[in-house]
Amino acid sequence: MAFSEIEAAVESILFAAGDPVGVERLCLALEISRADADAVCRKIADRYRYERRGIRLVKLGTAYQLCSAPEHADAVRKALEARRPAKLSQTALEVLAIVAYFQPITRADIDQIRGVDSSYTVSMLAERDLIEEAGRLAVPGRPIQYRTSQTFLRTFHLSGLEDLPDLPGVSAEEGQVTMDMETRLAKLRTEQQEEETVGP
Repeated sequence: MAFSEIEAAVESILFAAGDPVGVERLCLALEISRADADAVCRKIADRYRYERRGIRLVKLGTAYQLCSAPEHADAVRKALEARRPAKLSQTALEVLAIVAYFQPITRADIDQIRGVDSSYTVSMLAERDLIEEAGRLAVPGRPIQYRTSQTFLRTFHLSGLEDLPDLPGVSAEEGQVTMDMETRLAKLRTEQQEEETVGP
């Protein structure tokens, strides 16, 4: 299959899917290598940006998706009569940041870091598809672990978690907050492992 045909096929697949499509699925469908699939997607994305087209091809972790260009968001919203999504509260942003940097993480871990109950906020973020379940922790009670979703990456214009900015560490106070969070999480995980070892 010629390169131009592969490009056209990738566009067709991504357009028809609507949702993110894993690069592995593109490879299987088109019988091409991962390197070729990534190269084709990069070329399409570059062309859309260079030509200032109304659509963008975005990378979300190991998946690709066709999306409307962000500069036309207001026009799209008006045309589709979609309501502007509600802004996240400071509490929601705080919980989301904890999940993003320490995932996978349980709600109990989040509560311990914040010092308050976070059940409502965790549920709200899950309903908005910004976080998702990532299995259960192998300790008594088997609590649900959470991680950020592809919607999180798309919402914050990230290709992957490696694009997250570094945790604050500029001042001594900020550095201490980061160390405290990491220490408390490590302590929690040690306690949970000890409970699992001892058993009922």
